[in-house]
Amino acid sequence: MSARLDTAQPYAVGLYRIVVGLLFTCHGAASLFGVLGAEAAGRTVDAGAWPGWYAAVIQLVCGSLVLVGFGTRPAALLASGSMAYAYFKVHQPNALWPMENGGEASAMFCWAFLLLVFTGSGALGLDRLVADRTATKRESSTQQATVSV
Repeated sequence: MSARLDTAQPYAVGLYRIVVGLLFTCHGAASLFGVLGAEAAGRTVDAGAWPGWYAAVIQLVCGSLVLVGFGTRPAALLASGSMAYAYFKVHQPNALWPMENGGEASAMFCWAFLLLVFTGSGALGLDRLVADRTATKRESSTQQATVSV
């Protein structure tokens, strides 16, 4: 059973990356553009407002990059750091536990993105296409440089 699960692991990581990226992108879009339910509550952030607007831009950009699997590791690292900042600077001063301070989403996103920093994009991502293309170029240039005597 473990062997079968191991062969499916890149696809599970890829699907996980897609879901986490989509949810994070939706948070950024809601904060910046007032869509996806935010328009009813009137919850948009003013352009340039610290830290809300910058967090929303990070959410939208990094979430989109993670969603498509392009630059997954650096985007996930930035997203994880921004969520750690959100938790410790915005939520944690109000109470110790995430259930008390409303920081569950920040904590979960922080750890979800940190996991992607270490696992990479998995299957179904643009990172894999770029890596395959680079490896193919490297192989062809190595073969061309080989001199027969």
